[in-house]
Amino acid sequence: MLTGMILSLALAAQAAAAPPPTTPPAPRPRPMFAPPPPPPPLPVPVDTDAVDPRAYVALVTDLGTIVVRIETKRAPVTAANFLRYVDAKRMDGFKFYRSTKSWGAASQLVQAGNRGDPRRNFPPIAHEPTKVSGLTNCQGALSMARRNPGDATSDFFLLLSDIKGFDSDAAGGDGAGFAVFGEMIAGADIAAAIFNAPISPTAGEGVMKGQMLEPQVTIKTARRVPAPANAPKGCVVKAP
Repeated sequence: MLTGMILSLALAAQAAAAPPPTTPPAPRPRPMFAPPPPPPPLPVPVDTDAVDPRAYVALVTDLGTIVVRIETKRAPVTAANFLRYVDAKRMDGFKFYRSTKSWGAASQLVQAGNRGDPRRNFPPIAHEPTKVSGLTNCQGALSMARRNPGDATSDFFLLLSDIKGFDSDAAGGDGAGFAVFGEMIAGADIAAAIFNAPISPTAGEGVMKGQMLEPQVTIKTARRVPAPANAPKGCVVKAP
């Protein structure tokens, strides 16, 4: 009997020590619809003032390359005229033909344009005075050459000194001045070499006698180029 009791207690202890049977958890119901994707990141704001909308053109000449910036917003008519010659490749073969060394240090410029074939000229353009455009004839400026306001076609000046007398509001001027439409941002040494090139002792008429380059300096190509990194601010935009 004792043996039977011991066996009964051992079985009871074993049963007590055994873990109770476990029931697996019920499966979680699947969602009927997938959760929406996370929202896209907000766009990074763009500093529109840092985007330069102006055009840049490389003038490749016999003596080297000059890069100019064209004020397409402030002088839209004159800028579009210049770029029309560039894009049509009509400026290829134009000449720098004049240097005003004879005017002295205060009025230095070189003049370029179509020499010899007027059929390559587009029609004349309306005049944009500097008092309207807000630009000024400072050192490095590009200005349209003309006889009378509204007859400019292909010829332009590149200024190597300030010539504020060319501005339309200059004291003693004709009230129209010369239309600024851009400025040189690279190649000042090339412009100086053109300015200092040899002059014909006989060519030219009137005020242009003694200012005609011989030989003339050819613009071999004129093409738009990307805005250079760290392009200088320049001087043609008048301070407010």
